[in-house]
Amino acid sequence: MDLIIILGSGAVGKMTVGQELMKITDFRLFHNHIAIEPVLELFGRFEHGLVEKIREDCFEAFLKTDYQGMIFTYMMAFDLPSEWEYIKRVAERFEATGGTVYYVELVADREVRLKRNKTENRLLHKASKRDTVISDDRMTREETKYRLESREGEVPFENYIKIDNTNLEPSEAAKMIKDRFALPDMREDRKIQQIYLEEVREDELEQLHAMQVESFMPLYEIYRDEGSPALESIERIRKRAKATNRKYYFICVSGARVGVINIGHNDPNEHEVSFVSPIFILPRYQNRGYGYAALQKAFSMHPEIKTWKLDTIKQEPRNCHLYEKCGFVRTGQEEVVNERLTLVFYEKHVGV
Repeated sequence: MDLIIILGSGAVGKMTVGQELMKITDFRLFHNHIAIEPVLELFGRFEHGLVEKIREDCFEAFLKTDYQGMIFTYMMAFDLPSEWEYIKRVAERFEATGGTVYYVELVADREVRLKRNKTENRLLHKASKRDTVISDDRMTREETKYRLESREGEVPFENYIKIDNTNLEPSEAAKMIKDRFALPDMREDRKIQQIYLEEVREDELEQLHAMQVESFMPLYEIYRDEGSPALESIERIRKRAKATNRKYYFICVSGARVGVINIGHNDPNEHEVSFVSPIFILPRYQNRGYGYAALQKAFSMHPEIKTWKLDTIKQEPRNCHLYEKCGFVRTGQEEVVNERLTLVFYEKHVGV
């Protein structure tokens, strides 16, 4: 199993970059405060031995999983030999499995780090930082007592990168790490595991309608299709929701509703053919593989369906690619809606 160790001083962005890296790889994040915060909460002080035991137990359990690897964040004092020994011991646990260890050092201007020390994401995950006056003073103490940034040429590791992320978004730094070490994408089955479909209740149809308008309006502004789902009335959605043998589902990830899928057939006696109309992902969640995962989840939920049908915009190659990746094949039927937009029709035959 592989390991990515992200080093850096306080509030440099280790956890936040790790969060973004976890989204685009098959690595899971073990930021250092996962072990620290429960101990501080229970004992009211830092108990080094207990924190160390929690870390070791987490490492041992995680090494039994089938993930590509772990992201571990740590504030290292480069001037202490004991710190180099600790990092070596952690690395050896993963190397013993045949894995590779990658080292990332983040550095940023102190003024920027003081601002990051008060960000919502940091305070959400690190309760011990919520007294920002004490937290700021602690950062000052740490920086004067220890050397928290490496010197030029000091780090001997082969797989090492030092990133000044003073002016970088966390997602940019994460992509730099992924590209530098050629880290694999998150496995498709992981994304499918994260997704679940939650049936939409009647009292939630207005929320569904708002999501649909938000998702399809960018396409409407390009193609000016008067039949666009962006213009569909709430009344029509209510009618479709009441149709026998059709269901709306919220596409959910980690409790968040990221999109919607409607599946079924208007004929209550039809059980082996299903239309997908519509399916959409909110713009802020697009390009994360959620559409693909939602369709796979729908297929698994309805093994009785032998033929799946849908249509999409011919001029949107990413949509066409998604459905073809899911096993849909063009029927050859096309419908010219206007001079900008043509619908193409797809089918997927199960067990053929």
